[in-house]
Amino acid sequence: MYSEDDLLPLSALQHLVFCERRAALVHLEHVWDENVATVEGQNLHGRSHDPGTESRVDVRIARGLMLRSLRLGLSGKTDVVEFQLLTPTLSSERRGEEGEGQSDSLSLEREREGVRVNSGVRLDGVDGLWRPYPVEYKRGRLRHEQSYAIQVCAQALCLEEMLGTDVPEGALFYGKTARRQVVEFDDDLRRETEKAAEQLHELFRRRVTPKPVYVKNKCRQCSLVDVCLPKQTGSSRSVSQWLTRATADSSPQPSPQRGEGEERKAICPSMPSPFGRGKG
Repeated sequence: MYSEDDLLPLSALQHLVFCERRAALVHLEHVWDENVATVEGQNLHGRSHDPGTESRVDVRIARGLMLRSLRLGLSGKTDVVEFQLLTPTLSSERRGEEGEGQSDSLSLEREREGVRVNSGVRLDGVDGLWRPYPVEYKRGRLRHEQSYAIQVCAQALCLEEMLGTDVPEGALFYGKTARRQVVEFDDDLRRETEKAAEQLHELFRRRVTPKPVYVKNKCRQCSLVDVCLPKQTGSSRSVSQWLTRATADSSPQPSPQRGEGEERKAICPSMPSPFGRGKG
């Protein structure tokens, strides 16, 4: 378990999984540079982070909810957490034994898709039990990004620890297409998220920015490409080739062979002095 002083930004997980050097530049060296993607992303997050709640018939929406996990050593703010109503229904085993109205014989069944669950949380001022459902906002078009999935999974693990309930899935909302991508928090994704949190703490302990590695498609979309300079200094460049080129440029030129100067004189005779020949 980590202490409050050891908590690291939950959002750093996305940077770490995308590129460890980017995570170090942003969170250790405090380097940041804007491009169109980051500005659009900040605008989208700014709207979703406006504090407040919204109520519908079977959904309560909380924006800008603060999270933490002492087990993972993370803290941060969500875009949106939906609390979805879990409808109590009598279990088939107990319905005949105890009859209608016996709350202790109720099992919980979520209306949407009939997915059975075994827990939920109570909310102030409303009846029933509610299941937390984190939604992370991203700009761009619907696509699979493992770094995004790990980020929203980390939010789910924080919610489970804070509220003492299961959070089996969440979603990524893509702004350009206005579509959701459901993310199931299975065992593999949970283990990957926990491993990423450990790697993040190790990066902060070492406090060493990794050397750049140039990956064309990844680096082209990074807003820090002009600061990181992966193409110029990255490990994909051949050091031996660079040394050969640098040595060739700085090596002394061979002196002209005998007779070469005379030939050059004959071809290019020296020009007379513009000041004329002096008189003695």
